[in-house]
Amino acid sequence: MNKPLRHIAIFCGLLMLALLIRDNWIQYVRAGELSTHASNKRVIIERYANPRGNIIVDGKPITGSIDSKDPFYKFKRTYIDGPMWAPVTGYASQAYDANQIEKLEDGILTGNDDRLFFDRTMSMFTGDKKQGGDVITTLNGAAQKAAFEGLGKKKGAVAAIEPSTGKILALASTPSYDPSTFAGYSAKDEQAWVALEKDKDKPKLNRALREVYPPGSTFKVLTAAAALETGKVTDINAPTDTPEPYILPHTRTPMKNHAQGCENATLNRAMEVSCNSVFAKLGDEVGRDEMVKMAEKFGFNNGEIDTPVRAAKSVYDTQMDRPGNALSSIGQFNTAATPLQMAMVTAAIANDGKLMKPYMVDRVTGPDLDVLETTEPEEMSRPMSAKTAQLVQQMMENTVKNGTGGKAAIEDVTVGGKTGTAQHGEKNKARPYAWFISYAKTDSGSQVAVAVIVEDSDATRDDISGGGLAGPIARDVMKAVLDSKK
Repeated sequence: MNKPLRHIAIFCGLLMLALLIRDNWIQYVRAGELSTHASNKRVIIERYANPRGNIIVDGKPITGSIDSKDPFYKFKRTYIDGPMWAPVTGYASQAYDANQIEKLEDGILTGNDDRLFFDRTMSMFTGDKKQGGDVITTLNGAAQKAAFEGLGKKKGAVAAIEPSTGKILALASTPSYDPSTFAGYSAKDEQAWVALEKDKDKPKLNRALREVYPPGSTFKVLTAAAALETGKVTDINAPTDTPEPYILPHTRTPMKNHAQGCENATLNRAMEVSCNSVFAKLGDEVGRDEMVKMAEKFGFNNGEIDTPVRAAKSVYDTQMDRPGNALSSIGQFNTAATPLQMAMVTAAIANDGKLMKPYMVDRVTGPDLDVLETTEPEEMSRPMSAKTAQLVQQMMENTVKNGTGGKAAIEDVTVGGKTGTAQHGEKNKARPYAWFISYAKTDSGSQVAVAVIVEDSDATRDDISGGGLAGPIARDVMKAVLDSKK
């Protein structure tokens, strides 16, 4: 072979080698990335080629699939009581992908999960259509309905947890949206999506998991726990040596109380009427570092709380000064929490100091109903001793019996609660947020912990607004859970 032909042969050989390397790179190294790429329409076509499996509550599906009469996307997702369940299900759209459980459990719901390989293989031989599996949730339908209807037209959220297991029983957010309205890819679906995107009230925002708020006076239960755990308070019925007015450390700013009789109030009395001065002073005495430790044991500053939908990170500032820590100890300044986080705080108190990891997928099953995976309750942390938790329970129960939480009382049921009004906006001029956290327990052992926030309302600037607006919603959710277990 002469020299020019040899050069051409070598060059062609190099081209072939490059082609082989590129082909193997795409088929093996980048296969996973390309198979899930947003621009790969085959993925979406495959997702809707067969009816999806369902998301189940109380043994009944809250989702479905219908024939969309489309040559490409054969089936379209449908939802039962879509707006009520949207914070749980998320959406599955032919045009706009999917989110939340619909996205996270997509492999099970479409039947493409590796654990369903045998089912897919058998369907090839039998000629049966491929089927997806089901996702069975921990949600309680009656509690979800009470939460959603209780919020009504108000902007807000509710999270309810079973303290002993961490099971999420209710997860409501308003205003909400109907995932069915943009489940397809028609012009009408596009209009519905665009309208939701432009809506200033953000109906697609899952406020129960993904929005953080100043927790206001509901945070005082955590400060009380920190004061007891660190020995700053040993007797909840002893005077706290709190002056009136109490001046924030290193400032000339007095801490304003919205209640009477806070001077030297006992911790029990301070919880009952929600004395800002007592809890700000205790937070300062405990100190920032110990307050941070306590908050983090409850889940604050943790950006990886998955339910399996990831919750936004609740925050207790690790770098603030003394006056900032005093303000944060009453749920203001830089303190911010999701409704789920405050439900977790309440659940740990109700569970004698043991915090269970929150979750809302109980198990996933194949088309033949075989259980593929079960979520087992898992202890997340122990923020406080059982003795401390029981003392905080005493104070929260007293708050419902004799204080600001009276509207959450349920006949013949032990209920503990704490109201909260969170100031926010420039110079705290914005309308305050109304909070209520509570738990209920019966002699038979049934328990539920709830956190409620109402964003926009006619709330007055005192803690009673939390009890008046959010308290009745919490009561109805707790009652729905307890009634369903009778």
